[in-house]
Amino acid sequence: MKIAALISGGVDSAVAVHRLVEQGHDIHLFYIRIGLDTDEGDCSAEEDIEMCTYIARMYGLPFDVVSLHQEYWENVMEYALRTVRAGLTPNPDVMCNKMIKFGYFERRWGHEFDLTATGHYASTKTDADGTVWLATAVDPVKDQTDFLAQISYDQLRHLTFPLGDLPKSEVRRIAVDTHLPNAFRKDSQGICFLGKINYNDFIRRHLGERPGPIIEIETGRKLGEHRGYWFHTIGQRKGLGLSGGPWFVVKKNVHDNAIYVSRGYDTEKQYGNTLHLAEMHFITRDPCADGCKNMEISFKNRHTPDFATGRISRLDGDNEGEYLVSSDSRIQGIAPGQFAVIYDKNSKICYGSGIITGRSIVL
Repeated sequence: MKIAALISGGVDSAVAVHRLVEQGHDIHLFYIRIGLDTDEGDCSAEEDIEMCTYIARMYGLPFDVVSLHQEYWENVMEYALRTVRAGLTPNPDVMCNKMIKFGYFERRWGHEFDLTATGHYASTKTDADGTVWLATAVDPVKDQTDFLAQISYDQLRHLTFPLGDLPKSEVRRIAVDTHLPNAFRKDSQGICFLGKINYNDFIRRHLGERPGPIIEIETGRKLGEHRGYWFHTIGQRKGLGLSGGPWFVVKKNVHDNAIYVSRGYDTEKQYGNTLHLAEMHFITRDPCADGCKNMEISFKNRHTPDFATGRISRLDGDNEGEYLVSSDSRIQGIAPGQFAVIYDKNSKICYGSGIITGRSIVL
């Protein structure tokens, strides 16, 4: 089978390539290059490309570096800046997968192959009738289906995830045993393709700074100052510069450039039990296509190894086409703009995701 393998220079994609080679596929390696927003080259990309070149030579595979610089900044980062400016919390990694890795890459290069492979920790499941579903990985801590929850069905059908059945420890072991040059390289923690760019530095460069008050929501007392509401997100605890905490961001007033906080791990102000979702996207099929009320699901409202359980209902009337998730437990840090990712009740199948609006809706 002819497979286009996206390789990053990290250990995960390298082991994914190793497994594909073991399975006897005809593989072509690709590295997607994205420069910095200053129109300069990304120094970390040079290291990554050098590593990818070594792996290509190690296995005797063709390797190409392809550029999607303009597409990335015009789509993913413009989305991120637009969302942050509106006081919401974006997820650039989700949009990067949808629009760049499995969007522009597929249209220009990936479509020439039978499948495209990545080092994501995810799986696919095919029903008896040939219907494909996005499935969670064996390793719950590393599972990345939440970052894939906006891809289309056509994109999913063209993907394969060689690491979906492996725990991270086994991936590292394979890398060591096969003498991969990046066996001990640290996992990337940054935004998709941003390399070593600090997220706050990126936001500061594009939106600047605008000092404003940090206010205790219960008393209205000013506790300190921040440098712009766009640096903060609902549920945030670190980086506030306040003593006597813990303090959590529980609300933002974009018009007044004010951040509201509440003190204590158990403050009710940082919790909620419902999530109103707009722009709902289902990858394979809408489980609520015929209408549903209180269908059992599991879900995530941020990247975490833990699934919450609850029920989803499709709304009608003035809110037709939107959805309400009712959680069985209190949810911390419900951030408008973020994606809530919906799974089956057993946390095995990822149905898709919708944007959290922050609106309070009662059925």
